Amino acid sequence: MMVVSRPQLVLFDLDHTLLDGDSDVLWCDYLIRHGVLNAGEFSARNADMDARYRAGAVSPREFCNFYVSTLAGRSAVDWAPVRDAWFAEDVRPRISQAARDLVQRHLRAGARVVMTTATNRFLVERTAAEFGITHLLATEPECVDDQFTGRTTGELNMREGKVARLAAWLLERNEPGRTTLANFDSTAYSDSTNDLPLLQAVDHPVAVNPDARLHAWATMHGHPVISLRTT
Repeated sequence: MMVVSRPQLVLFDLDHTLLDGDSDVLWCDYLIRHGVLNAGEFSARNADMDARYRAGAVSPREFCNFYVSTLAGRSAVDWAPVRDAWFAEDVRPRISQAARDLVQRHLRAGARVVMTTATNRFLVERTAAEFGITHLLATEPECVDDQFTGRTTGELNMREGKVARLAAWLLERNEPGRTTLANFDSTAYSDSTNDLPLLQAVDHPVAVNPDARLHAWATMHGHPVISLRTT
């Protein structure tokens, strides 16, 4: 009997995976550098949030709302020139050729490639476009009357939320025979223990520049460990 191979689904985390850095931290640093945020009030909170995220010691709600709060009071149109300048100055230089090549290799092979990140959609949609990735799962910032409220909306795309959002996205697309993760031969790339729920849900987890706990988990289970650093 002929065996029909499953279509390829490839999931990429962004921060410290495809990007050599953290989008939220880089965004806050940029706003501080350009006088939009007060360094004395924000720098320490930003560093603390980043450290607690890496340690898995912050809740998804606290983490996501903290960074989305930087958008409050302006519209996407207002922020777009700032976001685009930030991307050119602080983000694009941190995308390695190795990261670009890996994404392109999967795209050329015909895989469905998805960027899935806890960072909010407004910040990362420009980065996804840079990679040629058209499918983006991200935390959604709330807007009222076209203004960012500084809060999130819907299921947060972090930890178990990444698995839930992916399942909902596949179901909503309603493609025959492709409505669940099990319908795909799936691969996920991430650097962080925070993404263990997603990595454990796919067929082929890959640890990229992993934190210590993820490195230990990947090594214990025989999963690949790779680097996509810019240097």
